[in-house]
Amino acid sequence: MEIKSTDNDSFRLVYDKCYSVLIRICYHVVYNMDIAEDLVQEAFERFYLKNITFPNEDEARYWLIRVVRNLALNHLRRGKRESAMLDKVRNRAAGKAADKDAQRILDEGETIKEVRKAVSELPENLRMVIILKEYGGLDYKSIGKVLGISEGNVKIRVHRARKKLEESLAGDEAYVY
Repeated sequence: MEIKSTDNDSFRLVYDKCYSVLIRICYHVVYNMDIAEDLVQEAFERFYLKNITFPNEDEARYWLIRVVRNLALNHLRRGKRESAMLDKVRNRAAGKAADKDAQRILDEGETIKEVRKAVSELPENLRMVIILKEYGGLDYKSIGKVLGISEGNVKIRVHRARKKLEESLAGDEAYVY
């Protein structure tokens, strides 16, 4: 079914099918739900304003994933200093936790931070395949289309990314969140 980005029915169909995937992908790049929602909203605005016709839903979805990916990466590049300050403030506040529940939450938060840090330290080509695979729930073929690489290359990159994460988190019982 052909998708025209300015057609209300087509737009609603793509929005309904893609929104949750786009939010998951974007969140796991920027790690802030408010920012992720704003960036996904901006991607849908661009989708509508571009007045593009796609041959099917999948092509529209791949286009939106690429736009969200680029918006999120640009946001990170602009906001590195700001997020470093926020992390310092959060770490100070978390250090004041006293009871066991707070300590458990803090420990889980630290594990999440370690995983996020390890993911963020991956080279961009490995980081994006892991985000699209683990957080976006995309299959290898879809990731290949989004990134413009072969399915085999995607499999190799996912394997390498997982190996690097394993090395980086060696000894920690950390899970990708």
